[in-house]
Amino acid sequence: MDRVSYESLVVQDIQGMAARSELDLNPWYQRREVWNRPQKSYLINTIFEQKPIPTIYIRHSLDLEKEKSIKEVVDGQQRIKAILEYLGGQFAARHPDHKKLVRYGELSKSQQERLRLTSISVGYLVGATDPDVIEIFGRLNSISKNLNLQEKRNAKFGGEFKQFSLGEASKRVKIWRDYGIFSSNDIARMAEVQFVSELAINMVEGLQDYSASRIDKFYKDFDESFPLREELELRSELVFRRILSMEKKAITETIFSRAPLFFSLFLILDAPDGAPIPLDRLERAIWHIDERFSADVSISDRSELEAEFVIACLSNPHRIKSRQIRDEYIRGQLTS
Repeated sequence: MDRVSYESLVVQDIQGMAARSELDLNPWYQRREVWNRPQKSYLINTIFEQKPIPTIYIRHSLDLEKEKSIKEVVDGQQRIKAILEYLGGQFAARHPDHKKLVRYGELSKSQQERLRLTSISVGYLVGATDPDVIEIFGRLNSISKNLNLQEKRNAKFGGEFKQFSLGEASKRVKIWRDYGIFSSNDIARMAEVQFVSELAINMVEGLQDYSASRIDKFYKDFDESFPLREELELRSELVFRRILSMEKKAITETIFSRAPLFFSLFLILDAPDGAPIPLDRLERAIWHIDERFSADVSISDRSELEAEFVIACLSNPHRIKSRQIRDEYIRGQLTS
């Protein structure tokens, strides 16, 4: 990313950009949640009271062929929508000069003018790539109406392990999307960051059961420093290079595009003390495993190992027993 360029825009300018379709308020990584009326009203009241609101961040790029600026809202989607909706008379808000909640049309001309001339800080992300945006999005969005467990960790911690997890996750945003491992909404809710955190824990401690408290503890214990950061970054890079060297369809068209199976495959490929698995053998094993999993054969008619593997892929896939079964089965196919 080249830089962040800050400037102030008045409310009128923002409405004008929206009216000219110059603002993209719904980029693929944005949360799908919508503010309720009290939240919108509170924001407008904050503006009326001339109190500060957080800076809005916009990725600014150019479409050279169309000779057009592209302004993608990275952070501030709900704030901008609330402002636009209030100007459109869609809800009422508390104004210090009125005893009751008022809609925009009930304001005096001078009050309307003051609102429209209110300055809002905007940070333009110039030259930002998708990985830049995802990392910035993760750093900025530490507070939300309904935070999931990973978003709560993101809000609570700011140290080394969080930065490692966020950085490694954002570097692989193209893989998450192109290989179908996480949806856009998953990424918006930081599912891929938790995934990376869990991978790191399993790389350090061996195969583990999913435990929210264990992840929390890692964030806490390694908030000040994370001595294994460089080692795990290198090991992760080697695994992802290995995955990218395979035929893409070996992931996208098999069960290994599912996060639990990709998780198992990643940990098997992470072999710091062993020789890498030959690429042709790896791809053959992946296709064979997918073929056997997808075969139109009932559980009762499968071998015991195969039946256990199928169940471990479908039922409680994040539990230690399921992970152990998948690990054993996949390793077996790689050596057979």
